[in-house]
Amino acid sequence: MRAEIITVGSEIILGSILNTNAQYLTRRLGEIGIEVLYHTSLRDNKEQLKHVIENGLKRVDLLIFTGGLGPTADDFTKEVVSETLGLRLYLDNNIKNSIKSYFDKTNKTMTSNNIKQAYIPEGSKPIKNDIGTAPGIFIEWQDKILVLLPGPPREMKLMFNKYVIPLIKQDYIIREATIKTIGIGESYLETILKDIINSRGNPSIATYASEGVVDIKVVAKGNNEEEVDLLLKETIEKIRNKIPENIYSYNNETIEEVVFKLLKEKNFKIAFAESCTGGLIASKFTKIPGVSEVFDRGIVTYSNVSKIEELNVRKSTIKKHGAVSKKVAMEMAKGLLEKSNVDIALSITGLAGPSTGSENKPVGLIFIGIATKEKLITIESRLSGDRESIQNKASLKAFNELRKFLINM
Repeated sequence: MRAEIITVGSEIILGSILNTNAQYLTRRLGEIGIEVLYHTSLRDNKEQLKHVIENGLKRVDLLIFTGGLGPTADDFTKEVVSETLGLRLYLDNNIKNSIKSYFDKTNKTMTSNNIKQAYIPEGSKPIKNDIGTAPGIFIEWQDKILVLLPGPPREMKLMFNKYVIPLIKQDYIIREATIKTIGIGESYLETILKDIINSRGNPSIATYASEGVVDIKVVAKGNNEEEVDLLLKETIEKIRNKIPENIYSYNNETIEEVVFKLLKEKNFKIAFAESCTGGLIASKFTKIPGVSEVFDRGIVTYSNVSKIEELNVRKSTIKKHGAVSKKVAMEMAKGLLEKSNVDIALSITGLAGPSTGSENKPVGLIFIGIATKEKLITIESRLSGDRESIQNKASLKAFNELRKFLINM
């Protein structure tokens, strides 16, 4: 299915507000396997809108409009759509009563022009607006679908997710999965998966990068449930075989949630000793409900003195190797394990920047230590970005190394 997003409103063309609706809808449609081919924005002009509708009906299967559903004279999207399709507008009393109820609940006066919002095209389905007065409209016309939504992003998003997506999906089966990856860049990931992506229009495969992680969205669609499920399963397996080390979840979990589950399965208690991340690892971890089952403590040992006093790092080690070193990360993890009496301890030390880097120890250099009673390892990594970015990437790297360590135990 191919789509066009049409944004109606002079304020968009004049640059008074950003067109966030088109960006949001494009992303959400892509997640369910619908390709957006065009974005069209136009002023509040009836002739222009009619021309845009006629063009859209020739080139795509799905037209989604935002804006122009209000009660004022320059709100005329549904009137122009109805005229173009040759559909009569009629007063829907259920919508009228719903609008009246909205005004009663908010202790506001309902004016006569609000009745305009209760008119919808014959044969269409009204889309409920739970937080506003302007209902949306869902029209199936010949072999096309037209969706009319209000302009305010908060209203539009709620209506699209709650009501429109189920209506779009009703005519065919859609299965989707999100594969969460870490430790691999989006461009390199797409290169590795190129043959899988290019070989299939169905399922559709798209990548979405955020700092330190890349999500792979796989969407399979069809008319037969078993065939769609098989398509999705086979594609996921092909992706898994390409990048087994980089996948950390198939259930839309965060990396810290995955670590929490692994610790819980092993009945392990963990503690963190942080330097360059300043408590960020512990902060992310404690956002998970129930984490007290596995988390003992987090210590921020930022200065050399604190590393010596709190973790028994030897002064001679710091003097010889520096605070940002493999040896110090090892002693931090070992000292934390001994002092806290947990099953596993993680340490991190590094240079987050923006200054104090050198040729041998550049900004972004980090060392991670992981210790149990039987094993002690360190990992060196070099990260890029500003201070905040390096700290965030370092925390993700720490969780991923923990994940791999726990899986291999």
